[in-house]
Amino acid sequence: MASIRLIVGLGNPGPDYAATRHNAGFWLVDLLARQHSATLRAEGKFFSLYARAGEMHLLEPQTFMNASGKAVAAVARFYKIQPDEILVVHDELDLPPGAAKLKQGGGHGGHNGLRDIIAALGVQDFWRLRLGIGHPGNKAEVVNFVLKPPRKEEQDAIDRAIDCALDVMPAVLAGNMPEAMKDLHTRAK
Repeated sequence: MASIRLIVGLGNPGPDYAATRHNAGFWLVDLLARQHSATLRAEGKFFSLYARAGEMHLLEPQTFMNASGKAVAAVARFYKIQPDEILVVHDELDLPPGAAKLKQGGGHGGHNGLRDIIAALGVQDFWRLRLGIGHPGNKAEVVNFVLKPPRKEEQDAIDRAIDCALDVMPAVLAGNMPEAMKDLHTRAK
């Protein structure tokens, strides 16, 4: 199994979105960069905030969610990173706050960031780390829901799930996905 070389956090740039549910991917990548003493810096050719820590590339697209694929494809092409070496971290409506799941491939499930990455890469078989944010219960409320900050108890649960995901990151980076999945899926529910 290939090791993960590129970790992409999905979100929307700017202070107006920083605390919103849609930025859960950014939250994890920010913490991962801090753990590895890496500084995310604006990188124009990647349309992103970018950092490198050893063999690991960290990316936060600054193109807004719906155009995330442009940044992911730019880094993948430049560093010759294959889709199965990419982990995309994103908010997940279909999981409750506090849940986190790893999976490879699949559709976009209505997530516009994933939709654009699939289109830009031309394949679906990259890895995803799905961070549960819950669902508003009404499909018409989804856009408003993801662009609002979570309630305190939801934020606490999401933060715990991110901590669990960071704990399994050494196994993820080594490409030991079965071990990472078992550990994560047991701990982050």
